Amino acid sequence: MADISISEEDFQKFREFFYRKTGIQFDGTKRYFVDKRLAERIEATVSDSFRSYFTLLRFQASGEELQQLTNLMTVNETYFFREDYQFKCLVDSILPEITARKQDSGPIRIWVIPSSSGEEPYSIAIYLLEYWAGLNDWDVEIVSSDIDTRILALARQGIYSQRAVQQLPGRILQKHFARSGENYQISDELRSAVEFTRVNLSDRADTRPYRNFDVVFCRNLLIYFDDVSRKSAAETFYDALNPGGFILLGHSESMSRISSLYKVRKFPEAIVYQKPLEPR
Repeated sequence: MADISISEEDFQKFREFFYRKTGIQFDGTKRYFVDKRLAERIEATVSDSFRSYFTLLRFQASGEELQQLTNLMTVNETYFFREDYQFKCLVDSILPEITARKQDSGPIRIWVIPSSSGEEPYSIAIYLLEYWAGLNDWDVEIVSSDIDTRILALARQGIYSQRAVQQLPGRILQKHFARSGENYQISDELRSAVEFTRVNLSDRADTRPYRNFDVVFCRNLLIYFDDVSRKSAAETFYDALNPGGFILLGHSESMSRISSLYKVRKFPEAIVYQKPLEPR
């Protein structure tokens, strides 16, 4: 029988390790949440104690167990058209500015991180189809990333509960979804419009290939980071954006409190942050 008792010293060791690997920091108020998930994985891996499990977690060559645990530890809850005033800002203010200064015929590139189960990137694709006339003249690439491989698999399937789609206007729900039992299946056209990728935002090797984006959506992720990790994320997004590109955060987040790299832009629909056109 496995010994799944987790001491305060164990918790502190794990917390420091997980923070180094993911940038996500758990404080003492999350003990029950963390202990429960650690206990699940100790049992699942047939480890005989936290100590043996922690050894596996740190030294397993494949990193498979760390990924399994990360999937358990990350919270994924969202719904379609959440905070849709930012999507309105995208089509009414941001994209017209980007296309007005774009000097080539290349696609508009949008990066969504975290992906969660796909509601946000698919919402952007729907909003562009429904409300942006520029889609007739411009190609758009949407890349959506998450650290959680399990949730990415669900996003690719595109099957959603009644609760996830309840904010969608009826005509949009009918147009872009089909009933699948009690759930809703998003159309193949929309599924093919989004590329889902696994990325750890705290790992520069993961994020280095992500370049030349015009817009980044990073909503309600940085609230799980500490100041050092937030600053690192801001620098990662700065490198990923084209000059003049924009980043949109969650309504309770502020780039101005994290980094001085960006300009604050106040559009009629939302406050967003812009990488300057001229290098600093």
